Amino acid sequence: AEDFGRAVALGLWDYLRKSRANGYVISLSGGADSAACAVLVGLAVQLAFAQLGPDGAKARVPWQEQFAGAADAKAAVRALLACAYQPTENSGTVTHDAARTIADAVGAEFHVIDVDAQVKQYVASIERTVGRKLTWEHDDVSLQNIQARVRAPSVWLLANLRGAVLITTSNRSEAAVGYATMDGDTAGGLAPLGGIDKSYLRRWLAHMETHGLHGVAPLAALRAITAQAPTAELRPPAQAQTDEVDLMPYDLLEAIEDGAIRDKHEPLEVLQELQPRYPQLTAAQLAIWIERFFRLWCRNPWK
Repeated sequence: AEDFGRAVALGLWDYLRKSRANGYVISLSGGADSAACAVLVGLAVQLAFAQLGPDGAKARVPWQEQFAGAADAKAAVRALLACAYQPTENSGTVTHDAARTIADAVGAEFHVIDVDAQVKQYVASIERTVGRKLTWEHDDVSLQNIQARVRAPSVWLLANLRGAVLITTSNRSEAAVGYATMDGDTAGGLAPLGGIDKSYLRRWLAHMETHGLHGVAPLAALRAITAQAPTAELRPPAQAQTDEVDLMPYDLLEAIEDGAIRDKHEPLEVLQELQPRYPQLTAAQLAIWIERFFRLWCRNPWK
């Protein structure tokens, strides 16, 4: 946890300095991935202030006037980081409150950009084109993806207006099986979580909530994230969508990924390897999830 937090924070600070960007922008969903990105940007500034001193940190980003005038590290984070929560009719108060809580805790600027009207306009336009109504029964993935994709233009515009880098929030686990929307949560110019699996990320957030890093206080506000079951929040609320119902338990997904991608094993070999590790699961249930992983992984490049 210590090494990951410091390494990625240093990378974000260094990228900012070398690119001469005015900061970062994050589409903050109220979930684990985007919250981790916001915390990491906050850590980049905190650690720079701690190691270089306020004047030393500011001297390395002289083109950012707000940053140069910041009174403390939290004000400096606000100068460099803007977050936008972008709800549709399927978004809930839990994620809205979590997003605001995390933005406030790290010191980021926070905006709400409601994109529901744009979603409805796109859907209506396509319905006219194809000559029928789109329904959740027949068009589930399409109706989910349009919500994620509609968020990209406005958050890109916010980043462009600020002269900032838009951060990509998708992680390795979801990218492996296509549980990330092209031009949606894959939009951005820098992906700090691109090689990080979801199980590790959730453990890291729990560590940051209760322990922090050496010299960096715990961030109790992360309870708003760690207490939730991860959800894309793209289906109607009555469907109670969660990531692990859509996919499988994240720790199992990573174990299958190791066998399939890292070790290049066939599905039957993966099943034989995992049975002793998951004695609480039947071979039939494991086989269903392994088949799902391979199907999604093989289909993913064309999503």
